[in-house]
Amino acid sequence: MDARFTAEQQEIRRTVRELLLKRSGPEDVRAAVRTGEGYDTALWTALAEQLGLPGLALPEEYGGVGCTVTELALACEELGRGLTPSPLPATALLAAPLVLALGTDRQRRLLLPRLATGRLTATLAVPGAALATALALTGDNHGPWSGGGRAGGVQARRDGDGTGWRLYGEVAQVLDGHSAGLLLVAAHTGGFARSRTLLFLVRAEATGLVRARQTALDETRPVGRVQLRHTPAELLGEDDEADVPAALAEVGDAAAAVLAAEAVGAADRVLERTVAHVRQREQFGRPIGSFQAVKHRLADVYVGVQAARSAAYYAAWSAGVRGERVGGQALAQALQALRTAAAEGVQFHGGLGFTWEHEAHLYVKRATAEALLLGPAHRLRGRAAELAGMFGGDDEEVRG
Repeated sequence: MDARFTAEQQEIRRTVRELLLKRSGPEDVRAAVRTGEGYDTALWTALAEQLGLPGLALPEEYGGVGCTVTELALACEELGRGLTPSPLPATALLAAPLVLALGTDRQRRLLLPRLATGRLTATLAVPGAALATALALTGDNHGPWSGGGRAGGVQARRDGDGTGWRLYGEVAQVLDGHSAGLLLVAAHTGGFARSRTLLFLVRAEATGLVRARQTALDETRPVGRVQLRHTPAELLGEDDEADVPAALAEVGDAAAAVLAAEAVGAADRVLERTVAHVRQREQFGRPIGSFQAVKHRLADVYVGVQAARSAAYYAAWSAGVRGERVGGQALAQALQALRTAAAEGVQFHGGLGFTWEHEAHLYVKRATAEALLLGPAHRLRGRAAELAGMFGGDDEEVRG
């Protein structure tokens, strides 16, 4: 692995950072989350059309830039620094890769160019709180997480003439579920005899689709509730025999690597702001940053952030080159680093740190909400250990 970034990668990072410094400051973020979509649509247009971020990791034949997961991770790291709300994670990390992996040629050519330019946003709708399970980040995703034929979840049935599908059910806590132009809905079908989970395309204008934005712990990560009432849907792919769990696991690993980089960007920004504050805040006639105990604590945060950054970069490079599944482990380390950095930031800012007017509390909420959405760090690490074979073998081998 060559740890040095290319000139092109450095340019991506610089360009995204310069745009966000101009148009995504703390007040801009607060204004964006109050809109109906939950993000600044003008900024999204700039990120999509001028910088091409949604299509950064998509093939050129479908209107993308043809870069790797690493470039997307670098861009999202900059978005994470300011907690910039955008439909990029749902569109570019979840929906577009699934269309690329499972879609028919017609579906790819119809949808991917529009996703690559940002003219169409999309998201993945997974029943209940099962997103981490569906993406195989906290456990095996071959179970009945989509409903399993019982009450709850989303059920898919063929139309009476057998030419189409209808979906029934409700999905809560869908990233950008209230505003996305296209939904990829995971639904159970086949009953008990041929129980399986498939993915379906649901357009925003489909009949029987009811959506509403929900109150979220992290307002910079807007979520919506989706209800499907005899809603027409199109199967993603050629037939109903596609290996959906495998595709979800591959997409989940790459998404985890990119989200790890995003969390690292947020942690780095918190640390940066905290260091600047302790240099100015005085106690006993001297800046509190001059106290040895404060230096030690912030040094620990710095080491944690740098270690998480290395893990995130390696996971992104691995997903794009080697196919090694280490995204979940990198995400666990990044979330832990963000949680620690955010907590220390609030502590060193004193009572100011958790006031609504200051941005420090937003990073605490991002760390907490991300862990709720994608799995706590210990479960992410447990799954990584399981994939690495650390729990394999019989008792005698383990004791030996």
